[in-house]
Amino acid sequence: MTRAATHPALRLVTGFVTAGSSALIRLGPRYLPFADAASADLPIRRLLRLSLFQVAVGMAAALLVGTLNRVMIVELSVPAWIVSVMVGLPLLFAPFRALVGFRSDHHRSAFGWRRVPFIWMGSMLQFGGLAIMPFALFILAGDTVSGPQWIGPVVGPLAAGLAFLLVGAGMHTTQTAGLALATDLASEASRPRVVALMYVMLLVGMVGSGFAFSALLDDFTQVRLVQVVQGAALLTMVLNVVALWKQEARDPARKALHRAADAPPAFGPAWKTFIGDRQARRFLWAVGLGTAAFNMQDIVLEPYGGEILGLSVGATSALTAILALGSLLAFAVAARALTRGGNPYRIAAYGAVVGLPAFCAVIFAAPLDSPQLFRAGTLMIGFGGGLFAVGTLTAAMSLERPEHVGLALGAWGAVQATAAGTAIAAGGAIRDIVSGLATQGALGSVLDSAVIGYSFVYHLEIYLLFAALIAIGPLVRVRRAGAHIDSNPPSQKFGLASLPG
Repeated sequence: MTRAATHPALRLVTGFVTAGSSALIRLGPRYLPFADAASADLPIRRLLRLSLFQVAVGMAAALLVGTLNRVMIVELSVPAWIVSVMVGLPLLFAPFRALVGFRSDHHRSAFGWRRVPFIWMGSMLQFGGLAIMPFALFILAGDTVSGPQWIGPVVGPLAAGLAFLLVGAGMHTTQTAGLALATDLASEASRPRVVALMYVMLLVGMVGSGFAFSALLDDFTQVRLVQVVQGAALLTMVLNVVALWKQEARDPARKALHRAADAPPAFGPAWKTFIGDRQARRFLWAVGLGTAAFNMQDIVLEPYGGEILGLSVGATSALTAILALGSLLAFAVAARALTRGGNPYRIAAYGAVVGLPAFCAVIFAAPLDSPQLFRAGTLMIGFGGGLFAVGTLTAAMSLERPEHVGLALGAWGAVQATAAGTAIAAGGAIRDIVSGLATQGALGSVLDSAVIGYSFVYHLEIYLLFAALIAIGPLVRVRRAGAHIDSNPPSQKFGLASLPG
């Protein structure tokens, strides 16, 4: 530990993070874009420190979905279908986010903590998965020097699958309990902006670590892969320990008691009550359908631009930035509406409506051979998806009573993560199947082009958006009884923290 702590690279990274954080804090509320999320009980320094758990989650997401995805296929020569399965394994834990959130609502420990034990356990799971992952990947790739021949084909997938599952379970557990803790600590008026900061820091973690992993693995060796992945494991623990330090107060009333009457409520009845509400069910259906609609094209967006429109690698890589720009514009527009008391369900519905012409633009870009129309459609997809995400997140925060905020956020996160992962996997599979049938002539001479597979996916997304609009329509007209979406008065200065997701 001492040698690792004195490593020049680690000292450089630590110094950069410390200097950057200090510089941000010194800017003050006037210039720091999310400083208005702070309050007297939750100052900006403490808030930024708490948000580090999202940086760790973003780092793990970038490593799994981006860096290791490419390394396994290109450098380690692992079959693409095995890579797809491994990357999708963390989503198996997503449905359990509601249970994690509920348990953290009612957890009792000897220290009187609710959220901290779950964040700590999630950090340990994430650390353990990353620690064994590089060696599991080497076995998966068949890179063994001794032992029977069946070790690679049998032990490799099992070991790699365990590593990905551990990381996924840790990410979902940490994020669910961490967001619930942030909601607990924030005042009711600043709660949407605090949660917004959490998601901004998630994006920072994903983008920053993505560039860092790319630079560190530019000269790829197996030893370098071990160093980078295990370094990410160590950094995860460091970030999460710093984030948790003195955040949740120890409440003697929440200490573990052994009388049966003091046992926490069971998850089953609480979930049955929650899901028994027609509006809650309709809301979760809308979240699932809309999330699937906006995420199914993620896996085919860049191949569509390259294969069908002939865009270069650099041009297709820029599509991700265009998509993110559309989302940022949506955040600003939605935040303005919410600060004036706008209905979050209506904002989410507007996002679905914007998605309809957006997908149409992408579809017609091929027959018109118009990269500009394709880019415009991509920007609109990001804008519509951003509005939908903002609206549903803000609505989720008002679905349940404050003491059950973990259950509500967990249910929202479970549905969103499951729908997104399933849609991404389905999008790639549908494109391959339909394009294969089309190019083989199975669909007729008119539909014998590779573009048919992409077009089918985008048409399916349009149908999903219509289904999401049907689900969310009644919620636009009727607000849940007793629900209240807090907002700033129109005269309050607008900042990035006003973005509710």
